[in-house]
Amino acid sequence: MTSFSRRRVLGAGALLGVNALGMSIGTGAGAAVPASRAGSAGPEEKKSLDQLYADAVREGGELVVYAGGDTPTQQDRTKQAFLSRFPDIKLTMVVDYSKYHDVRVDNQLATGTLVPDVVQLQTVQDFVRWKKAGVLRPYKPAGFSALHPAFKDPDGAWLAIGVIAFSYMYDVAAAGGAAPSSPLDLVDPRWKGAIASSYPHDDDAVLYLYRLYAQRYGWDWVARFAAQDVQFARGSNSPGIAVSTKQKVIGVGGSGSLTAPSTAAVRWAAADGHPFMAWGQRAAILAGAKHLAAAKLYLNWQISTAVQQTSFSGWSVRTDVNPAGGLKPIWQYENANLDGFPRFMADRAEIERWKQTFALYFGEVQGAPTPGWLGLHPGR
Repeated sequence: MTSFSRRRVLGAGALLGVNALGMSIGTGAGAAVPASRAGSAGPEEKKSLDQLYADAVREGGELVVYAGGDTPTQQDRTKQAFLSRFPDIKLTMVVDYSKYHDVRVDNQLATGTLVPDVVQLQTVQDFVRWKKAGVLRPYKPAGFSALHPAFKDPDGAWLAIGVIAFSYMYDVAAAGGAAPSSPLDLVDPRWKGAIASSYPHDDDAVLYLYRLYAQRYGWDWVARFAAQDVQFARGSNSPGIAVSTKQKVIGVGGSGSLTAPSTAAVRWAAADGHPFMAWGQRAAILAGAKHLAAAKLYLNWQISTAVQQTSFSGWSVRTDVNPAGGLKPIWQYENANLDGFPRFMADRAEIERWKQTFALYFGEVQGAPTPGWLGLHPGR
């Protein structure tokens, strides 16, 4: 069965930059260092993972990562894989919606109380403004030159560590021969009461997916979908859970992989000629990172060939790693709208209009955040 717990990053983006909050970046302990003092990225890393590991251990062997996600345990497999390779590192991974992590980092920078060394988030627009604000430390890990241009900042301010894709999925047995062949089929009356979805107006990646649907199929499709008695919930993991536990037949707005075996009970679909969405999960070292050597180790490990070959989605951010299962590289799927998502995320006013429009169709977001309420300084 397709796993739905591997999503590395979710949530929406911060609406305001650090300086727009009316506060300075801060000068106290943990305050960010402007890029001019942090230095340039320099050449691509030449040290091996073992050498970087030794550096990290000498530094103190600690690392704090703020990761976007849906549940507190969603990054456990990543953490376990890292620690199995580097057992002497104390890795703290804090999972929360990206739309809370980004403003949390803004506030920490403004108050001089920075906690994370590395941020890995869905809110791709944050990395652009953080670079401009000088709060990221440019760095080019080994393999940086092999990253697809869409998955790296040319100056090394940020890079993408993995490809995540959102679409719809269905229970193969329950759908039978009538399984939806494209998103257009989701408004068929036979699926009324049988669909679960994450709220599009709670998660910007899901929002972008629904925007693609609305633009492709029209507002009549949206109205008919709203009449399907859809079970909406917070967290992009929720549709997969609803389908895999037989609560619903179809899930919309969740991650998956086209590499699942033909015998899988749940099938994640991306129909030819119909829209789905994908993006590169961006990560960066903060200029005020307390554990720089460990942060460098982490980024080198994440984009290493060995890790990229085990990508959950089957797609790699590297041009020299073949996708799994005979897939094409993600940038060759026009209907994945890879370039469109960063442009969409940069226009916060448009995003607000789409959110409120979908709230009119689907109702206000209900429920507590699935990662819980983590406060201002988790991981400290």
